[in-house]
Amino acid sequence: MTDATDVRNRTKELLAAHPPAGTDRTDFLKARFDAGLAWVHYPKGLGGLDAPRTLQTAVDAELTAAGAPDNDPRRIGIGLGMAAPTILKYGSEEVKQRFLRPLWVGEEVWCQLFSEPGAGSDLAALGTRAVREGDDWVINGQKVWTSSAHVARWAILIARTDPDLPKHRGITYFICDMTDPGVEVRPLRQITGEAEFNEVFLTNVRIPDAHRLGEVGEGWKVAQTTLMNERVSIGGSRLPREGGMIGPIAQTWRERPELRNHDLHQRLLTLWVEAEVARLAGERLRQQLAAGQPGPEGSGMKLAFARLNQEISGLEVELLGEEGLLYDDWTMSRPDFVDFTGRDAGYRYLRSKGNSIEGGTSEVLLNIVAERVLGLPSEPRNDKDVAWKDLAR
Repeated sequence: MTDATDVRNRTKELLAAHPPAGTDRTDFLKARFDAGLAWVHYPKGLGGLDAPRTLQTAVDAELTAAGAPDNDPRRIGIGLGMAAPTILKYGSEEVKQRFLRPLWVGEEVWCQLFSEPGAGSDLAALGTRAVREGDDWVINGQKVWTSSAHVARWAILIARTDPDLPKHRGITYFICDMTDPGVEVRPLRQITGEAEFNEVFLTNVRIPDAHRLGEVGEGWKVAQTTLMNERVSIGGSRLPREGGMIGPIAQTWRERPELRNHDLHQRLLTLWVEAEVARLAGERLRQQLAAGQPGPEGSGMKLAFARLNQEISGLEVELLGEEGLLYDDWTMSRPDFVDFTGRDAGYRYLRSKGNSIEGGTSEVLLNIVAERVLGLPSEPRNDKDVAWKDLAR
């Protein structure tokens, strides 16, 4: 059984064989993956050691102390947090071997082709079609709100393969090549001025059946693995104390005493405590995940993340007064990732408005918490047993 001493020794061996100061960044990350130190709870040969997830902390601490490079997780977050666990659970051995290493190293960026213009909160209503032709599937349709599609090499995709079945049962899950000539990516400019999101048009895109994850028609079940991991990755990321949105406003409060008043003080204290509670709850959730797969609790964390970000950014703008109304740059850009703390208060205020939509709307997540965590009755539905093709659209 691999223990903390074992992983520390393996980490020291990696550092001795590949000193970070004298090793190319990509070469070091490949060596780390091959040593089983990428994500220790993954199987041997796939970046792991079949070890408890909790031992990853020991590896990360040793590497950070040695100045080793990371894999830029903000840039490849969709691959790490959503694609990888889904591939691990449902991919063939060939698929795992092909995709997991370049995904973790960061050689290939991933995006998520789920939401559609008519299937956002009601994702199972999606209409993008996949039709079998020999050993391939031909995909036609449109996806929207696709983060990082403009830089992605691969995408996780769900499409309808049987319109005669109810909407949740006629969906299949695929890996899509974003360099296919039938894939067109168009920017969606947001309220921040950036276009980190995109709409994607799929025209006769051919996907080999070997790139299907899970059985035909079981895409909704496979997608649940992705969605639960997505919500944990959004709402339960590891942060230090005063990490995230609470950090900039706390720093401003300490450095700008002329902005303070009693009311703002009380509100800041309340939000600081709530942010710390959320941070510790996220840590507890990650420890629970060490023993199994993510569950609906991640939806609660994502709910808290969205609400806190919006309330904290609103208070920050109010604290700054006239300065809070300024905005640093409206220039159209297509960033590789979202940087909440690298911009000004105005950016944080505007960008946080999307937190209650992306990764599942807060309304949908409240339903998940009500039904799957609290055990409350489901909302009445009249489309459960109706074929997708017969639904009103």
